Amino acid sequence: MADDVRFTGLNLICADVDATIAFYALLGVTWGEDLIWRTATGAHHVSGVEVGSSAELELDSAALGEAYGAGDATTLLGFGVPSREAVDEVHQRLVDAGHPSRIAPHDAFWGARFAIVDDPDGRAVGLLSPRDPDRGGPPPDL
Repeated sequence: MADDVRFTGLNLICADVDATIAFYALLGVTWGEDLIWRTATGAHHVSGVEVGSSAELELDSAALGEAYGAGDATTLLGFGVPSREAVDEVHQRLVDAGHPSRIAPHDAFWGARFAIVDDPDGRAVGLLSPRDPDRGGPPPDL
């Protein structure tokens, strides 16, 4: 029955699980070693972590994704930060650790400060401040 179905999370397929663990640790996501399944060839699965207290599943058209800078990304993992300044700080921390910036921090049309950095497998990771209606602009002409 449809009422029994609920979103429970997102699995990321990783070329190097340990590199991905290190990237998300820079965003404050941590896993205990007891949650990591390893074999002689390395880490293969991580389970049981909650990221924040709530999450949303959002859908955007390719045109809107292009307008806000997601480029050719088909998935954008969103991480909220507490302030506009925090977007800049976290973005710089990730870039300093060697992760490419897709979109430098900027004031987005919807009123939030926003940036996108790639994780070790090239997935787009968005950094988003709370919205400030005084910082927004008109939506793009789609």
